[in-house]
This record gives sequence, C-alpha cells and structure tokens, in this order.
Amino acid sequence: MQTSAKFPGATILKHSLFWVGVFLYFALTANQVFYTGYVHLIENFALLVGCQIIATYVILYVFIPVYLDQKKYLLFAFFSILLLALLFAFYSSVRMGYFDVKYYQSYTEQAKVYAEWPFWKRISDVRTFFSKAIKFITPAAILLMLQFYKNQQQFLKLSEQKKAAELNALKNQLNPHFLFNTLNNLYALALEKSNSVPEVIERLSDILDYMLYRCNEKFVSLHKEVELLHNYIALEKIRYGDRVKVEFDNTIKQDIQIAPLLLLTFVENAFTHGVSQALKNATIDISLTNSAKTFTCTVVNSKPTSLSSKAEQRGRDALGLKNVQEQLALLYPNNHQLVISDNETTYSVCLTLKNI
Repeated sequence: MQTSAKFPGATILKHSLFWVGVFLYFALTANQVFYTGYVHLIENFALLVGCQIIATYVILYVFIPVYLDQKKYLLFAFFSILLLALLFAFYSSVRMGYFDVKYYQSYTEQAKVYAEWPFWKRISDVRTFFSKAIKFITPAAILLMLQFYKNQQQFLKLSEQKKAAELNALKNQLNPHFLFNTLNNLYALALEKSNSVPEVIERLSDILDYMLYRCNEKFVSLHKEVELLHNYIALEKIRYGDRVKVEFDNTIKQDIQIAPLLLLTFVENAFTHGVSQALKNATIDISLTNSAKTFTCTVVNSKPTSLSSKAEQRGRDALGLKNVQEQLALLYPNNHQLVISDNETTYSVCLTLKNI
C-alpha cells in the first residue's frame, strides 16, 4: 500500500490548510443551539479535531508502514482499535473534567444525564465509542482515499508512458524491417537499369515521410493509412509487374482513427511471402469494410507451391506480424480479433477492431 509518508499535501502548509478546513466544516455546520457561544463551539471542535489529528498521523505514519504495509493485518487492527480506545478515554476525560463543569448549565436534560455518568461507565459505552471512533478516523480515511486516487493517477500515467515506449520500440523494429525489404526491391530494379527507379524513389520518399513524421500519434486517420497502402502497392507492382494481380476493395467512406502501420504489415507480408516466392502469377485481395462499431481488414494472397518457399512462409509469424499482435494487445485490449487462415492455396489475415 505504501501510504505512510506520501499522502497529498506533504508540506506543513497544505497539512495546516487541510485541518483548518476540517475544523471549519464542523464549526460552520454545527447547531448553534447546543453551544453558549463561539468560545464553547471552538473549544468543543478543537478537542475533536485534536483527537482526529492524533489518530490520523499515528495511523498513516506509524501503523500503516509498520503493520499494514508488512501485511501484519491483525496487529494493525489491534493497535488501531487500541489507539481509538485511548483517544476516546482522553476525549471523555476532557469532556468530564472541563466541559461538563464549565458548560453544565447550558446542557439539555439528556446531556445532563450523560454528564453525570462516572468515567468508567462513559468509556465502556460501546455505542458512544463507535460514534466517536468513526469521527476520529474520518480524516484519515479521506486522506487515504485521496492518496489512493493520486496513486491511481500516477499508475495510469506510468502505464501510458510504458505503453508509448513499447509502441515506439515496436515501430522502431517495424520500420527498418520494411525499409530493408523496400531497398532490396530498389536495388534489384537498379541492377536491371529500370526506368521505374525514379518513381520507386518518389514512392519510397512519400512512404518514409509518412512513417517518420506523420504517424507519430497513437491513432491516425484511416484515409492516410489507405494512402500509404496505395503507395506501397504501387511500388511493389513496379517491381513485380504482371506477376501479381492486386484487388483493393475499400468500401469505407467516413474516416475513422486507427493505430498507424497495422495494415501495412499485412500487405507487406502478402507481397513478401505470397509473391516473391511464386513461380506463377500471384494474387492479393485486400478488403476494408466497417459497420457501426467495427472495422475489418482482410488480406488474402495466393501461396507459392515450391518446397523452398515453405520455410519462408513460416516467417510470417516473425518480426512484422508479431509486432502487430503486440500492438493490438496494447492498443485494443479485448477489442480486437485477429484470425489467420492457412490452407493449401491461400493465406489470409482478417483483423476486426471493435468499438472504433
């Protein structure tokens, strides 16, 4: 729990303001009928708040770190009850020796009856004890709740920072992976002295500009991601020419926000493992659809039949796809479904994002 020395207001000024607020709450909400004047009222609640201060600091700075944080729950309960009993005895003795003498004539008939009780009868009255004990520990409970809220906010902040760091690490792994494949493509075209080299460089420049500078947010526009896919597909078609047939069915009209670079990995894998190893013409079918609260991306590619490509095919679950799965777990926990189907002739990946 670790609450002992960390609750809000770890300065004398803030602590003082807190207790002034507690005192004013009691003083301003008290029924003036029961008091002879402001002195009586101030003395009454000064005694109560004094007991609250003792209970609060002993519990927060002694009992919690010594017993509760060490999981000594029985000892914590025992000493807390003992502390409240001692405070109740002190409170009763002050009431009996000072207030009941000085202000007895202003008491109601019922209060006069209680004022005439002997000391041992007063402190053995369980009902009164629990009533006062609750008042004694109320500020401590408030401060514990404030500390719990503060700790939760810090935990959420640290979790977001950790998540952002993990996502950046995953992107930093993904980008070199994509860049390595693309530069290999460009190298092959350069060896062939292809006239497509300038266009490839232009497409690659646009892709890298997006990946490096325009997709640094947690979520980005789907339209921008689709534009990235078109650039990538155009770049790959320059390389493979008639060897690949790509069908891109995009039925999404209204823009939505999506985690960046998720879809690119699926399409990249389809080209890398479905086209580069194919001896015959290959096909890739890409479909983007959505409903009221879901978005679905499906990528299906034909599989090469050569034996040498089977080991390469198993590489699908390596860096790129693994990164996507980790990003989905971070960004869409319990709100995504990734279905991978592998049969004799095709390989498909279907991603569904919910509540998007």
